[in-house]
Amino acid sequence: MTTAFVYDPFERNHSFPGHPECLERMQSALALLQADGILDTLTRLPNSAAPLDRILAVHSAAYVERLQEICRSIGGSDSDGRQSARGNDLPALWLDPDTYVLRASWEAGLRAAGGLLKLTDAVMTGAASNGFAMVRPPGHHARPGGAKGFCLFGNVAIAARHAQQKHAAERVLIVDFDVHHGNGTEEMFFDDPTVLFVSIHQYPHYPFSGGIDEVGYGPGEGYNVNVPFPSGVGDAGYLTALRQLIDPLARGFRPDVIFLSAGFDGHWMDPLSGHRVSVDGYASMVAELMALAEALCEGRLICTLEGGYDLNALPHCILSTLRVLSRSPAGRSDPFGAVEGNTQAAEKTVSAVKRRLGIR
Repeated sequence: MTTAFVYDPFERNHSFPGHPECLERMQSALALLQADGILDTLTRLPNSAAPLDRILAVHSAAYVERLQEICRSIGGSDSDGRQSARGNDLPALWLDPDTYVLRASWEAGLRAAGGLLKLTDAVMTGAASNGFAMVRPPGHHARPGGAKGFCLFGNVAIAARHAQQKHAAERVLIVDFDVHHGNGTEEMFFDDPTVLFVSIHQYPHYPFSGGIDEVGYGPGEGYNVNVPFPSGVGDAGYLTALRQLIDPLARGFRPDVIFLSAGFDGHWMDPLSGHRVSVDGYASMVAELMALAEALCEGRLICTLEGGYDLNALPHCILSTLRVLSRSPAGRSDPFGAVEGNTQAAEKTVSAVKRRLGIR
């Protein structure tokens, strides 16, 4: 069992003071991973920017060109962006009310997608059994024609299409357990029966999409699955969705690879959600997906970071994920414990989704 890990420090150049999606997220995570020593047990992958043809496989050329032009028009330099931004004298532009860009954001976005491509290559060629891409900016809100919700490029969508085009993966399963609906990933594959997309999220909640009836279009109907949980479902709620819904769907679909959009912002300490998930709960979900990957696609589970904004909880979520993936004897790292969730509400939602999809 070889677990690969990719991290690119260039992400530090893409950060705006006071914004929840900031470089401190990675600083806190790296500090814990280094103190723990787990990085020494993983296969560290070098990184580079994603080639534009990979980006253009899911994004429109008009958007990609516009984003590059916007970033180039901003003052400052690509190399000193972090220092200037933290001094609050580097100009930034806002692509929507939540999503900023600096001059260095173009390169940071390409490298975030590139990191996941490197990990995908490693897993698909057998150089690694599974892996985790600790990248930012995140990606699952980015739409084919625009940025959204902190996200510039659809990292997981780019990597999924790459697995198909470069590594001949016929069927790809993407599971997204970020507390926010993966609207961008959904849109990119809404009519595509070769990609099964399942999003478990809080609803109604940003981006205010992801209802039960969003099941895909045309040949993709039935291959887009949303589990719109009310707030507060907790660990048991998420595990109910995995065991009663995702497991049978995956076994029927039989993917060649499983991607995980690993957003940890459903943790009960996170400021942007109310889902009451614990570190141990997230680790249990990763373990379930890992077992599913081993049963269906030779263990190929490729994880990428999405959200997670509590600087205390996020590092332990990432560390525990890496320990599960690598089968570390150290076990999980959850100093915060769990809080009770609304299991009944979760079961009601899962039953409704199963009826909508005709799953018994």
